[in-house]
Amino acid sequence: MLLILFVVSLTAYKSIPASENYIDVEDLRQMYSSGNSANWPKPILDSTVDKTSFEDIGSLPEVSFPDYNPYSKEKAVLGKTLFFDSRLSLSGQIACASCHNPELGWTDNLTRSFGHNRQNGKRNAMTILNSGYAQTLFWDGRASSLEDQAQFPIADPLEMNEKLTIAVDKIVAVEGYKKLFAAAFGDEKISLGRIQYAIATFERTINSPKSKFDQFVSGKSDAYTDEQVTGLHLFRTKAGCINCHNTPYFSDNQFHNDGQTLFGTKNEDFGRYNITGDKKDLGKFRTPTIREVVNTRPWMHHGHFPSLLDVVEFYNLGNPSPVQKKYLGTARDSLLPTTSPILKKLDLNRTEINALLSFIETLSTSNQRIIIPEMPK
Repeated sequence: MLLILFVVSLTAYKSIPASENYIDVEDLRQMYSSGNSANWPKPILDSTVDKTSFEDIGSLPEVSFPDYNPYSKEKAVLGKTLFFDSRLSLSGQIACASCHNPELGWTDNLTRSFGHNRQNGKRNAMTILNSGYAQTLFWDGRASSLEDQAQFPIADPLEMNEKLTIAVDKIVAVEGYKKLFAAAFGDEKISLGRIQYAIATFERTINSPKSKFDQFVSGKSDAYTDEQVTGLHLFRTKAGCINCHNTPYFSDNQFHNDGQTLFGTKNEDFGRYNITGDKKDLGKFRTPTIREVVNTRPWMHHGHFPSLLDVVEFYNLGNPSPVQKKYLGTARDSLLPTTSPILKKLDLNRTEINALLSFIETLSTSNQRIIIPEMPK
């Protein structure tokens, strides 16, 4: 009887085909923590991803400052002061830091930020952490640089609601700013361009310290649990996260439609299309970095996802209902967004989802606390 049971169990075991792509977790640990990404297993990329320009994840290089706006400590100090100065707003109560709080992951942890007269903005506030690695700014990419970005919140009626010329005049009227501008730029002249350059310089200094992920891939093989090693491998293979969240910045700096236009609802948002007017951009939003993602809740451009599990489950299901069918065949048909072909059901099981989440958490570090500058008078 025992012999029969042994034969049956052996036959059952042999009937389960081993995956050709299976790699033992200890082997994965050695590959990923070798300090050389050439030793890593090849990522599984969607056919739509440009393989020639693809850059894998890894540790962040030093942030680069543009030639037209080189770094100086004095300019960063000025930019930091302006970043926290609410006098740039019409009410005198809203600063850049109101929506980008260093103790809240340099965002505000709100679904949508409060602006002038307690109005809600239209989108979730993106973190400025590691924004020096972004090629465009805002969810829709309307700003081409951090210098360009710095002017938008000031004039936005839902945010600081101040005319740019008046905002500059307010800073000019503050005697204490003259020495800060002189130290940063060589003379006391105060202009919108210099304000933008100073704020952008400060923002490029707001970068993540080394995360557990950075330590692991740099050679600290015991930094990860087996579950986190498995999650890293899933991220680059079965889960498909690597298709959009690639490069050391964990963003491809591209625009994708993942089916969250919220078409036909009060929160409808066409994203990149609002900037370009090109129907190919309907519903596309910039891929956010997922470095420090644990600290930047809630998630997505609308802020409707309260947990990272919600985010992973959304992609695991492939967003089966991106468009309300009642609009098919109506006059609005021409504006129906087409979701990215990357979006498809992943069939991750609960163990795999937990491993993926465990890995993603290693991309975040402790929230920063910084000394708030004293406002010039």
